[in-house]
Amino acid sequence: MTELENHQQRHLRAVQLKELDILRAIRDICDRNGIDYWLDGGTILGAVRHKGFIPWDDDVDIAMRLSDIPRFVEAAIRELPEGLFMQTMQTEPSCRLPIIKVRDKNSFLVEGGDDFNRPYQKGLYVDIFPLMPYPTVSRAFCKRVVKGYCRANAILLQQHTYSWRSVAELFWFGAKRLAYRLQWALACAFRPMDECFSNTLDTNGYGIIHRVSDIFPVSTIEFEGKTFSAPANPDAYLRNIYGDYMQLPPEDKRKGHAVFFVESLSD
Repeated sequence: MTELENHQQRHLRAVQLKELDILRAIRDICDRNGIDYWLDGGTILGAVRHKGFIPWDDDVDIAMRLSDIPRFVEAAIRELPEGLFMQTMQTEPSCRLPIIKVRDKNSFLVEGGDDFNRPYQKGLYVDIFPLMPYPTVSRAFCKRVVKGYCRANAILLQQHTYSWRSVAELFWFGAKRLAYRLQWALACAFRPMDECFSNTLDTNGYGIIHRVSDIFPVSTIEFEGKTFSAPANPDAYLRNIYGDYMQLPPEDKRKGHAVFFVESLSD
């Protein structure tokens, strides 16, 4: 085991507990303001399979309606405890991610995609994914169009250097994004919009689609001995994302997202 891996192993639980504190603060704000949220991704998987964090996981994911995001951001800016920061592209313009985060300012976390040319907050965080109504389409259509749009958009949002290759990429992926967006607009215009729900187009890199009835009305679930909101049908929700989610991944895949973290900068 390398020195870095040893550091990660020794500090992982402290990181998880600090992220749990952030999650509790978000839960309390949502409860006070009547905003639905639910555990998402690896966090709802951890709740169902492990009653808490996946043992090697180092982040927390939740979701809420896209239409509730402005109200949540306003409430969070007003009500977050001292030391926590509401990170959006508006509150921190140097951050270019479409996912909003609540960050802890007295910690530090590095991920593979972090840009150190941009001075945005890089503390421990909880990811908040916005979800929206989807047209009633096949999973194949969703994977092709939504996944394709998300990938093209991600490439266009990357920092580009001036070169013939970058100019070609901008035209190529710009055209692909436009084509996928037009297909999506046609589906929204001609298909029912009240049966399906999923991530916004720029955050749905896997082309996932859920039934509305699998999410709402939200239920509750135990996570690390605390009660949080969950999708109405966690089993169906998780199968949409992971398939056979109770099957543990191979040992060499049991890794977190972070390259490096420090749970407290003041110690």
